Parts: sequence; structure tokens; C-alpha cells
Amino acid sequence: MRSELSIAEAVSGLAGAFSGRLLQPKDTGYDEARRVHNGMVDKRPALIAQCGGTADVAEAVNLARNLGLEVAVRGGGHNVAGRATVEGGVMIDLARTKGIYVDASRRTVRAQGGVTWAELNRETQVHGLAVTGGVVSTTGIAGLTLGGGIGWLMGKYGLALDNLQSVELVTAEGQVLRASAAENQDLFWAVRGGGGNFGVVSSFEYRLFPVGPTVSGGLIAYPFECAREMLRFYRDFTVSIPDEHTVAATLVHAPDGSGTKLAAMVACHSGALAEGEAAIKPLKEFGSPVIDAVGPMPYCQLNSMLDDGYPKGALNYWKSSFLAQLSDDAIDTMIENFARCPTPMGQLLLEHFHGAATRVGPTDTAFPHRAEGYNFLVASQTINPAISDRCTAWVRQTYAAMEPFIAPGRYVNYLDDDEAGDSVPAAYGQNYRRLQEIKTKYDPNNLFHMNQNILPSR
Repeated sequence: MRSELSIAEAVSGLAGAFSGRLLQPKDTGYDEARRVHNGMVDKRPALIAQCGGTADVAEAVNLARNLGLEVAVRGGGHNVAGRATVEGGVMIDLARTKGIYVDASRRTVRAQGGVTWAELNRETQVHGLAVTGGVVSTTGIAGLTLGGGIGWLMGKYGLALDNLQSVELVTAEGQVLRASAAENQDLFWAVRGGGGNFGVVSSFEYRLFPVGPTVSGGLIAYPFECAREMLRFYRDFTVSIPDEHTVAATLVHAPDGSGTKLAAMVACHSGALAEGEAAIKPLKEFGSPVIDAVGPMPYCQLNSMLDDGYPKGALNYWKSSFLAQLSDDAIDTMIENFARCPTPMGQLLLEHFHGAATRVGPTDTAFPHRAEGYNFLVASQTINPAISDRCTAWVRQTYAAMEPFIAPGRYVNYLDDDEAGDSVPAAYGQNYRRLQEIKTKYDPNNLFHMNQNILPSR
């Protein structure tokens, strides 16, 4: 670790060229800039480089490397493990880079690394276009895409990473590279699922598809006493749904803060409205819902409807894995454990993989999880620090109870910070060795290790 004087001197040397802001701990705005979405994470970088563009990113990478400081990269800051910040190192903050350019005739969009899904959707929906994005619109495009990209359109159009056309990336040596199917193909393969291990992605180019602006979907919820019947219905219903229809199921608490437990489904049908109406009809006819907010709505509204359930600053702790099967015993275990959830912000979530997301080969991109089935997430949130330990214990106990039903694969974007050392290899399976080789080529000294880290080959 270099002295504060060395950092101050380096900052002074950049002052004339850096178009963004360089914040040290005593500077105005530092405390706000250092905070990430998960309130359990409280780190103090020695320097926050709020970049204005790619040239600033390259300067920040060079500064950190020359000073021997650890590097963290922040896009939207939603990563539950808090890897977007670092104690005593350099946070390369892309939050100010908000450029978005839609080419409606080519059906593509290029966006900088600080863009959120709400911002991207707003610009693409002007043209009646969209790409698979996160289910929470305040999430940044960068981290979600680089690790996978689960979203409402994945059944029809694949994951977010499946729709990347190219990226612009700053390497550990401060070089700016373009990676695509035609340039630096090995790097392009790796960034589609390999996270931020290979450099700082300063911009993303996606292909777009005709979506909306009105789609069919929303949330429908039932009393917790109906959870068993609803989850069995969900399992049977999702066996044969069309690609255009993506449905998640959740055990969750009422949005009014009362703590009332509910069983719910959340749906999006991205096809023609008449087809969507027919597709959601079985959901609306099942049981006796206490909330029925399913129907035609703007895609931007649907993509933001869960935002209030994930407030910035809440104390988050998650565990997740793919399920080998959604059996009756697995359903009963979910219900039994959710009944003991200590926080009115806790939930169990099932995300259904099907359609286009499962028609990509497991080695075609770095993201290997291409089998049809369900990703299972145990998520606790609270704004009450006094119960945070209880919430964490509940997540661990619930995940342990579900282990008999869990498959080997892990979704890297949901890995928390205390996962066992083999969790990253488990997230990549057969692709891990190739990722290590590419890591060795582009970042042999592991400058970019504040992430779900892929170790260079030794």
C-alpha cells in the first residue's frame, strides 16, 4: 500500500486530463459515492475515480496499477457481494457514464457501463425495441450482462449476454480493446459470463428486438396457505409455456410492510397482446388471488414493478443455486422454511429457464447453465441491523435444507461474499479451465480480482 502522499501526487498529475472526478476520503461527495446497493457492505476506498469516459477508465487503471493498489469496478453497484468497492484501494466508478445510442434501423444499441436497465429500456422503447435486461430496473447493465443476464425476455431472446454484439474493454495494462465475434474472439467468449475478470468494460453493444411498448404481465398473489397448490401449479404450468412467456414464482411478503406472507407469480409475455392475453389467462383463473395486477402494461412499467422491493441501503444476504428438480418435497421444504423467515423483506424465488436461453450450447459462451429448469434464490433483506444476524442464519439454514434438491451449477451473479472457495469453479463448470487460460492472457497478475474471481493458470 502506498502512502496518501503518493495518491495525492498521482491525483494531482491527472488533474488536467481527467474529465471525471477523483474523490479522496475528505472530498465532498465521497461518502455517497463509496456506498453500494447492499447496506451490509461498508468499505472506504483510498480513491474513487468517477470516470467520464473510456480514456478516464484507462487512466484510472494505470494509476491503480502503478501505485500497487487494489481495484474494484462499479457499474450499477447492485452486486450482492459488494465487489464494486474496495477497502483502501481504487474504485473505478462508471456511474457517470450514461451514453446510449440506439440505431433503430440496425436494431442495435450501444450503451456505456454506468447505464441502468431503466435508462436503457426508456431509450429503446421509444423505438418499440428491447433486449433482455434485469428484473429490477435499477440494476446496472454491466454487472448483470457480464455474469449472465436473467430477465423477462430470456425465453424468447436469450440472456442479456447472448445478445451482446461487442464490448469495449480496458485491460490491466490500460489498453483499449474491442471484443466481438470478429475481434479478440477469445475475450468476447470470456466476457459473456466471465464477469469483470478480464478488464473494465466501458461500453456494450446489444442487438434489439421488437417488444412492446405494451406487453402482458404483472404480479398475482395468493394467501400463504395456498403456497403448496400454487407452486405445484407453477411447476406444471411452466412445463410447456411458449418462449414469449417468462414466469417466476416467489414466496414473499406483502408490499404494504405488514409482514403478511404470500405466494406469488410474476409473468411477462412479450408477444402479441392477443397471444399474451391467452397465455396469462390460466394464471388469472387459478385459485382465489388476493392481488391480481396481471394484464396489459408498458414494458418499462413491468420491468420496474419489483424495484421498491429492493431498496438501496437495505442489508442483503443471499444464497442461490439451480435445482435438480422442483419436486413436491422441494416445494414443501421451501414452504416450511419460509414460514420461519424473520424479516418482512425476505423471499424465496424460482426463476424458470426455458426457450432461447436453453438453446445455446453450454460451451458457446462462458455461461454454462443452459438446461431447462429453475434457479432457486434465498434472499434476506432488512433495514433493521438488530435482526441482520438472524436473517443471515435463516438464509443459511434454508439453503442447507434445500441442498438435497440442488444441482451442481451456481449463478455467478447471485454468489454472496462468504461462499466457499469452490463456488466460482462450480459456477463455470467445464468452462472454468478455458476461462483461466484467457484470464492468464489478459490479466496474468490478477489486477481485477475484486469480483467472483477466476484465478490465472499457474
